[in-house]
This record gives sequence, structure tokens and C-alpha cells, in this order.
Amino acid sequence: MKKSVSINYMVLVLSMLIISIFITDCKKTGNHINFPKGTFPDTVVNITSINSGYDDYNMALYQLYGNAPILFSSNRRSSGGQFDLEQANISFVFDQTNGSFGLEAAMTTDAFLDKLINRAKTPGNDFGPYRFYSSWDGFEYLLLSSVNEEGNLDLFYLKNQPVYNSSLPEIEGPFPIKLLNTSYDDAYICFDSNLDSTYFSSNRDGNFDIFLQKKPEEKDIDSWFNLDYVASSKVDSINSSSDDKCPLVFRKVMVFTSNRPGGLGGFDLYYSIFRNGKWSTAVNFGPGINTSSDEYRPVIGYHPDFINFFMMFSSNRPGGKGGFDLYFTGVEFPK
Repeated sequence: MKKSVSINYMVLVLSMLIISIFITDCKKTGNHINFPKGTFPDTVVNITSINSGYDDYNMALYQLYGNAPILFSSNRRSSGGQFDLEQANISFVFDQTNGSFGLEAAMTTDAFLDKLINRAKTPGNDFGPYRFYSSWDGFEYLLLSSVNEEGNLDLFYLKNQPVYNSSLPEIEGPFPIKLLNTSYDDAYICFDSNLDSTYFSSNRDGNFDIFLQKKPEEKDIDSWFNLDYVASSKVDSINSSSDDKCPLVFRKVMVFTSNRPGGLGGFDLYYSIFRNGKWSTAVNFGPGINTSSDEYRPVIGYHPDFINFFMMFSSNRPGGKGGFDLYFTGVEFPK
């Protein structure tokens, strides 16, 4: 009798041990993380779901944390004629178990962005949208370049209170940026992370160069833009004797496009790092990103759960849907 009880007890213990091992193993398998941080893949991806058979480029990111709206310039509505702003949404997901990355994009009809796009529309072509929030005055800004009555590109801005809930704030503008505009082509404006310096492109000296204008600390964005014209300085460490355009600054990195000698053909994408108070010599992104066609208007994005950055740009390379298409890729920069 005692032997039978002892055997039953051992069977019970073994059964509980097996169940315990099974449950522990299931927990480990279900929560196993091979990749604590995500990685944006360095392959260049055509965002086919928002591209068209016409020219789609000059994209603006506002905020991107896995899912966010974008604005870009396109001539699709005019069948290849006038460029106006369009809206879309991109989202991405990274699997921490197997390291797979997924990117999705779709055209959208957000009510506020519709209102903003309609307000920003001018009789001429509208290029280079750039959105940001200013803690100096509490307004959101949309900057862009549009063709004026004389046929040249001028810089313009719109501003609004941030969107809360379902209410749509009033939008002021578009107003010309008097401080920077000339009788030449002035376009592709951006700010640094501190909003105390602005960079833009202009052909006021012949070919396109990248210019810098520093904002006085006591001035808010709106009142600063409305000051009388002040000459801007060239970023000599970046500019060349060719066309250097479309600067975008993110933290200590500037990305831009140039058709300078030594590239892969047409306009190529380059980057520069801000070190010791100045911009470093420009570096070509190389054949993994650039082609013998044109690569244009790069924009850098960041996500705190990823170890690298991502970049979106436009290109008229073969294999797209037609004209310029928007592309996405992961990038890394030297420390």
C-alpha cells in the first residue's frame, strides 16, 4: 500500500514538473525578443501606394512615430501640369522576434490637412512643403516655395494654432517671407532643431547655392519673417560650383541634392555633419541610394525604438510608376 502511494506521489511530482517546464518554455517562446531595437532596412523602397504616373516629390514630414501624415508636391491632378500639395499617411512596423520590417502608405483625406492644402494653394506651382511647431509662439507653420507673378520662386509661410480634437483652427497666410525673398528663385527652406537658423536654396548668384540666415533670439518666427530683406550667407563648406539644393537639417546632419562632378549622374543626394561649429565636407550617399537619374529633396526621420534613421526622397529612376516617385530607405551617419 505504501509502495503504491509512493509511486502515485512520484507520478504527480513528475507530472507537475513536466507541466511547469512546458509552461515556462511557452512563456519564453511567446516573449522571446531577438531584436530589442528596430532597424530601417537599407534597401530603397518605392512607395507605390501613394505614387502616381506623374511627378510626386518634395515631401514634408511633420512628426513620425510609426504612423503619421505627410504632405508632398504633385502634378497628378493637372495630368502633368501644375504642382499642388497632396496628403498621404505612412506607417511602419518592426517584428522584434524575426527582425522583419513592414512599410505601408495610403492617400488620405484628413479634414485639417485638406483645409491647409486648400489655403496654401496658389495660382503657380507649389513646391517644397516643410512643417514644424514653434515653441517660440505656439504656432504650427507650413513653409513652401511658390511661383510668383514674375515667374520666379518665392518663399511663403502659413501658420495655425495646433489641432485639438475635431476642431479645425483658422489658418493664416500664405504670406511672403520678406526677410529672404529676392527677384531670383528662392526655395526649399528648413530650420535647424533649435529653430534659431534657417537654410534655403537660391540662384541669386547664378547657380543654386545653400544659404543660411540666423534668427535673433528675441524674435518669434512670424515677426522675423516680416522684417525687411537681409542678405543671407552661403554655407561655403557645402556649396560647389554646380547646383546645390533642397537642404534639410535634422539634429547635426544636413542632407541635400547636388549635380556637382563626381556623382553618379544627374542630381545625387549628399550629407554633411555639423562638427566644431561648421559643416563638414559633403559626402555622396553612394550607389546604394543614388543612380544615374535624378535624386531629389531628401527628408530624414527618426524613431526612438530604431538604431538608425530613415530617409525619404524623390527620384525619376527607371522602374517607378512614372515621372518622379517617392522612395524610402534606412540610413546611418558617422558620430
